[in-house]
Amino acid sequence: MNTTTTTSAARTNLFPTLKYRDAPAAIAWLVAALGFEERMVVPGPDGTVAHAQLGFGTGTVMIGSAQGDANGAPVIPDQRADNRGIYVAIDDVDGHCARAKAAGADVGPGPEPTTYGSREYSTRDPEGYIWTFGTYWPDAAAPSS
Repeated sequence: MNTTTTTSAARTNLFPTLKYRDAPAAIAWLVAALGFEERMVVPGPDGTVAHAQLGFGTGTVMIGSAQGDANGAPVIPDQRADNRGIYVAIDDVDGHCARAKAAGADVGPGPEPTTYGSREYSTRDPEGYIWTFGTYWPDAAAPSS
């Protein structure tokens, strides 16, 4: 069965969701270091975030505070595993990397060319999610400027 639908290049239909132990701090870091914009932040009890939407170009990532168990301990998977990350397609990888470094982001090697024709770099946010920014646009041509 083919579940693929055609959508406008300016419309996203995939929305990653991330839970953070300290969602307000994560939002502040994503805005300052990586250039996301706050589109919506719904406060939760005790300084938590019930739901937030951060934008980057036509993309959106949804953020929330990790929910606690009966004892108040965060119920959240180990975020430091190397298989948890988000890829963001951009045109100016070098400029973006310079911004992230200037804001104190720990940037790994890069930006570097890849074997599949992209130029990219990666960084971990304060809670361990890996954010990769590159020039490869999966399943689409890069938007015209």
